[in-house]
Amino acid sequence: MFSVYEYGNEEKEEVTMDEKTEKMIEYIRSLKAIEDAMEPYKEQKRELRKDFKEQGWLTAEEISLTVKAYRMMKSEVDIEELVKIYDSIRGGKQ
Repeated sequence: MFSVYEYGNEEKEEVTMDEKTEKMIEYIRSLKAIEDAMEPYKEQKRELRKDFKEQGWLTAEEISLTVKAYRMMKSEVDIEELVKIYDSIRGGKQ
């Protein structure tokens, strides 16, 4: 048996290894169900990428950079700060 403490809570909860193992198995089952449900969408993404490359509309690198730019826009990355850091790192490797 071992103890699990919660921050801000002075009471401790005793958890056995069997209980912990059960929770791990429960987590894996839930994760697998989610991943299985996502698979059709992942396949759609693979097909979309393949179609754009086969049609000659975009190269693999252009698709990759486009996706990176989209994710950066979505997470509101400060592009000027990113470029400064990139240039700083790149300058150190030249």
